[in-house]
Amino acid sequence: MLKEKTVLIMGIRNKWSIAYGAAQAAYENGAKLIFTFMGEENREKIEELISEFEGSKAYTCDASKDEELVELFTKIKAEYGKINGILHSIAHANTQDLRNDFINTSKEGFAHANDVSAYSLVATCRIAKELDVLSDNASIVAVTYYGSTKVLEGYNVMGVAKAALECSIRYLASNLGPEGIRVNAISAGPIKTLSAKGIKDFNSILDVVEEKAPLRRNVTTKEVGNAVTFMLSDMSRAITGQVVYADSGYSIMGI
Repeated sequence: MLKEKTVLIMGIRNKWSIAYGAAQAAYENGAKLIFTFMGEENREKIEELISEFEGSKAYTCDASKDEELVELFTKIKAEYGKINGILHSIAHANTQDLRNDFINTSKEGFAHANDVSAYSLVATCRIAKELDVLSDNASIVAVTYYGSTKVLEGYNVMGVAKAALECSIRYLASNLGPEGIRVNAISAGPIKTLSAKGIKDFNSILDVVEEKAPLRRNVTTKEVGNAVTFMLSDMSRAITGQVVYADSGYSIMGI
C-alpha cells in the first residue's frame, strides 16, 4: 500500500513502541522510512533498532522546539525531496501530574503536556508546509487514546492533552485539505509501552479491555501499525479530520 512512498515516523523509542509497530507495517507495505528520536545519546540504540528497515535513516529532533523542526525538515528536503506521510507518535507528561489527582495538575505540567503532546503536531504540520516538504496528497497521522473523551484514573493531564490533539487534527484537516493533505488520528487501545508505565495501575486497564471489549483481547503495536499504514496509504484518500479507533472495539461499550 505504501510502495514508492517516503514516510517520516516521529517518536520511535524502542521495539515496544507504537512507532515501531507502525514502522514494521509501513516497511512491509513498501515504504521508505525516516525516523526521529529524542537525545543524541540514544543514537546508537535507535540505529540498531531500525537497522532491519533497509535504507532508513534517523534524525534527532525535539518536536517541542520549532528550530529543531525547521532543521529536521530542511535536512529531509535536501536528502529526500518531498515526503508522502508523517506519523506523529509523540507525547509526554510529568510523572507527578499523572500520579496525582487532575485537580492538582501544576500550571507548568499542564503547559508541558499540551505543548509536547498536542502543539508539536501543529508545529510539525506548519513547518513541513512552510518548507514545502509534503507531497501532493500527503497523509499525516497522529496517535491518540480513549482517555481524551472519558475519565480514566491515572491518565489525568494526558487526557486533556490528547483532547487538544484531536481537536487540533480537525482544524489542521480543514486548513490543509484544500491542498489535498489529510490529517487523522489513530486511537490505539492500551499497550504496554514505555510511556504506559507512567500510568497508575496500567495492568488493570489491560484486564478490563480483555473482559469488556467485543473482541475480548488487547491490541498489539503491529495491529495499530496496520491501521496507521492504511491511513497513510491512498486507500484512505477520502478520510480526513477523523479519529479512527484500533482498540478491539472497547470504545463502543457503555459499561
